[in-house]
Amino acid sequence: MRELNDLLSRKQRRFPQHDGNSEGQRKGPWKTLPAVVQKIVKPLYPDQVEKVEILVPAADDLFREIRIENTFTDVNGQRVALTDGARLDVTFDAEASA
Repeated sequence: MRELNDLLSRKQRRFPQHDGNSEGQRKGPWKTLPAVVQKIVKPLYPDQVEKVEILVPAADDLFREIRIENTFTDVNGQRVALTDGARLDVTFDAEASA
């Protein structure tokens, strides 16, 4: 049991954004929508970061695409990047007071 508690403690330190607050335990309003990577936007200059354009089909016409840095973390804490056509779930999560 002690080993299991140690393992869980190490995981929580590595991933503080995942504090056990799964969808069944959310405290504020939230919504998850399917999305897909539409394209990878290469940087114009070497000091810039690659971006990923994500299409959220359920959004209004002028707001369907969002661009963010293409730097993500996998379940093992390793940095990964998305590829064209990757299917995603985008979750919008607000504080309870919102």
